[in-house]
Amino acid sequence: MAIAETDGSRPARRCYRAEVPRSLEEKSSALASVPLFAGISSQSMARLADSAGEVEFGPGQFIVRQGQVGTGLYVILDGSVTVLRGSGELARLGNGDFFGELSVIDQQPRNASVRAAEQTTCLALASWDLLALVESDPAFALNLIRGLVGRVRAAGEHHRH
Repeated sequence: MAIAETDGSRPARRCYRAEVPRSLEEKSSALASVPLFAGISSQSMARLADSAGEVEFGPGQFIVRQGQVGTGLYVILDGSVTVLRGSGELARLGNGDFFGELSVIDQQPRNASVRAAEQTTCLALASWDLLALVESDPAFALNLIRGLVGRVRAAGEHHRH
């Protein structure tokens, strides 16, 4: 089952476009377009899509908060988010981007907050589902490492300028 963390002021809302959730095929297609999931087996993709929950967030709503222990990863389907540390903006992410991967790996509190910049729909993937995939699909494990390295490099570049 997918997760939904919020700031407590407004609950996350399961998203139903015209009251119809995305099909397994639509979820698979959306996940396949994310570099993190490129090249994983069709069996792994089906497991991911089946466990992914679709969640909608309103403008200004916090999706995750810095300091809270994270329980999953989010893939943005529609909309955009702002990544914040303290009061400073670190990044803006949009369709096809993901966040929350660090807490999935180390089970530590989140190092940044993420807030919806506009109406935003995400697929939420629980950490236990992702960790099982890391153990069973080498292509996913390698993609996750590449994604983490990319974030570390980007953070290093941000501090040098």
